[in-house]
Amino acid sequence: MSQTELFRVLAALALLLCAAHGTGRLFARFRQPPVIGEILGGLLLGPTVLGQVLPRAEAWLFPSEGPVAFGPSLVYQLGMLLLMFTAGAEMRTVFSRRDGRSVAVIALAGMAVPFVIGLLAVRAIDTDALLGPAGDVTALTLVLACAIAVTSIPVISRIMLDLGIIRTRFARTVLSVAVIEDVILNVIISVALGMVAGGKESGFGLAHSLGITSANASAAYHSVASVAFFALMALVAMVLRRRTGGRSGAADRPLGTVAVRMVVLLAVSASCVYLGVAPMFGAFVVGLLSGMASRGAESASLGQLRGFAAGFFIPVYFATVGLKLDLVHSFDLWFTAGFILVACLAKALSAYAGARMTDRSKGESLDLAVALNARGGPGIVLATVSFDAGIVNASLFTTLVLTAIVTSQIAGWWLERAVSRGVFVTDDAFAPPPRDGSAKVPVNAEGG
Repeated sequence: MSQTELFRVLAALALLLCAAHGTGRLFARFRQPPVIGEILGGLLLGPTVLGQVLPRAEAWLFPSEGPVAFGPSLVYQLGMLLLMFTAGAEMRTVFSRRDGRSVAVIALAGMAVPFVIGLLAVRAIDTDALLGPAGDVTALTLVLACAIAVTSIPVISRIMLDLGIIRTRFARTVLSVAVIEDVILNVIISVALGMVAGGKESGFGLAHSLGITSANASAAYHSVASVAFFALMALVAMVLRRRTGGRSGAADRPLGTVAVRMVVLLAVSASCVYLGVAPMFGAFVVGLLSGMASRGAESASLGQLRGFAAGFFIPVYFATVGLKLDLVHSFDLWFTAGFILVACLAKALSAYAGARMTDRSKGESLDLAVALNARGGPGIVLATVSFDAGIVNASLFTTLVLTAIVTSQIAGWWLERAVSRGVFVTDDAFAPPPRDGSAKVPVNAEGG
């Protein structure tokens, strides 16, 4: 890499980081999800804005290929892995065994029904207008179904934390349901990505070595591989947990534990590539198991890793998402509006029905439906990995990202109004929240 190319890489990363943090903090100041601001920062530097005003500057800073494109692309990939790792680690603090039947029913209704609707909806649209270079209709169908069914843990948990309702029974229900949905949907997404990767002529990995080429055999292999990988990781974590007795082996060296976590994260992600399992799923599982086993110094090291990721890699990832958006040439207004409408109705109505089946009040069921409709980070990750894999084209990629943004905004606005009406009450015992406005919770003024 020449000095000129190195300068362009460093300048591009610096601009992406500044834009992401600047717009992210601006959004946080107005009590909006910072992730949306980070995407907007990248949008300003991409073909939508900078490309229209100074096209040569945009092409010089952010070329689509070559050595200069490789640097930001590597940071983008690491940002996605660390985002999925931290999302998995965060689940150790949100899952609750209380209200188990209620959570199971809401999760089943809120995930299975929208997923089936997504599968059926594909039959009613022209898939040729949505397919990416991979040309795999089955993978496209799975992606669209997941896009309708997915729920965001990072965004909705951040919204509820800022509103001061994170310790309510309502918040625990939302996050517990989201945990179940995200684990299952990540398996499905991994299958879709594995099918596409295994079907390439220059295929790499175990499936290619075994000569698995047909669509049915590929789908079966990647389904089994994803589930087997999850089970194997859980078994390894259980064995290690029993051998160490839950003690931290690096109590006096927390930074060493950060290094170990990164080695494991990268090694497992690399193994996933060979096995035909999506590396983002590997990072998610490592984070999930790592968070469940963390205590003492290990928890401190997890916080250090998460802090660095949130300061550099993850903002660059979301800014790059905005950089990929082209609202001038790859934006279908009517299809996007229709998709958002169908996705919102399918997810919200099914979650509402599931909540009502567990004897929740109409008001609480409606609040649950809107909160679970937020797609946030997982929806954006789904869009980016399917776009990078060639499953969806640029137009559908834009639609999926905008769906994640719009649904997150709706959830934040709705819950803020609910808090202002005194709907929720902080209760460590998870008592049902009153609906008479008698227990208003003050809103956290800092936001973020």
